[in-house]
Formats: sequence, C-alpha cells, structure tokens
Amino acid sequence: MGMLKEFKDFAMRGNVVDMAVGIIIGGAFGKIVSSFVADVIMPPIGLLIGGVDFTDLKFNLQDAVVDASGAVTTEVVSINYGNFIQTTIDFIIIAFAIFMVIKGMNSMKKKEEAAPAAPPAPSKEEVLLTEIRDLLKK
Repeated sequence: MGMLKEFKDFAMRGNVVDMAVGIIIGGAFGKIVSSFVADVIMPPIGLLIGGVDFTDLKFNLQDAVVDASGAVTTEVVSINYGNFIQTTIDFIIIAFAIFMVIKGMNSMKKKEEAAPAAPPAPSKEEVLLTEIRDLLKK
C-alpha cells in the first residue's frame, strides 16, 4: 500500500501534471503544424517548382514484381526523400514556433523581474520611532 501512495504522490505533483499537459498540447500542436505545412505551405512550393508533390518524390531501388495473373509478388523498394523533405520543413516550422513562444515568455519574465516591487509600508512601530527621533532632533 505504501508504494501505491508514493506513486500517487509522485503522479499528482504539479510538475508531472504540467508535463503531461504539455506533451498532450505539444502533440496536438505538432498535428496542426504538420497539416499547415502539408496543406498550405507545400502546395505553393510544389507549384513553383513545376507542380511537384513532395510526398510523391522518391527514388526506386527496385520496381514491383508482378506475376502473370497481375498480382504483385514483390513490392516496390524505394527511398521516399519527399517525405523526408516535408518532415524536415515541419520540424523547422515547429522549432521556430516554439522558439518564438519561449522568447516571448522570457521577455515577459524579464519585464516582471525588471519592475521593482514597491517597498513595504513601514510598520506602526517604525512610524512611532521615526516620530520620536524627529522630536528629539528638535
């Protein structure tokens, strides 16, 4: 029973829960960026370079082998470098977006640190001692 309680304490710590939320949101963000790259960025780039769809770019090492009945006996062996190009562009965009978010968070943190906190109001004792000191000076 002690191990179960210890695991519960570990799992319910704030930083573990925050990490889990970050991973889930990061996964969803990755899907959004992948869709953005595949559906918005890559089609115009493909059009600019002659109507090429990057996912179709591949280098065939061995063609498919078809028997007399038309059934494929051996699949095609290919290097799909178009998918690699698309995945690399996805990574660059995701890394840049995360960089911008972290940069924004750091600048907000610097602003908080730069703003000096107002000094606390003096206590009643300090006010009374200051008044006594001023009266003694007179």
